[in-house]
Amino acid sequence: MARKSYTDEFRCRAVDLYESTPGATLQGIAADLGVSRGSLKGWVDKLGSGTRTASAAAGVSVGRRESQAARITRLEAENGVLRVEQAKLAEERDILRQAAKYFAGETSW
Repeated sequence: MARKSYTDEFRCRAVDLYESTPGATLQGIAADLGVSRGSLKGWVDKLGSGTRTASAAAGVSVGRRESQAARITRLEAENGVLRVEQAKLAEERDILRQAAKYFAGETSW
């Protein structure tokens, strides 16, 4: 299987998502993004700030309002994850459509 290459922006957003998501695990975020745990771990080690938000590190919401900048960063990271998931689902849908067309043409009832 060919190695996938990811843009620097994707890597930074993945690290931001991991560091800002309460209770997030490397495995969970990696699965959501469709990357390996090892890749995400390497990106966190290389690009991460080394600190996670207090609520993310504890895995519990602190109950404080997050700053607008932190909220924007979190939402942009979440948006990136959703865009990746949407692209993956669109590709799967297109493959299934092509398969349905192929098999519909194969049958001669």
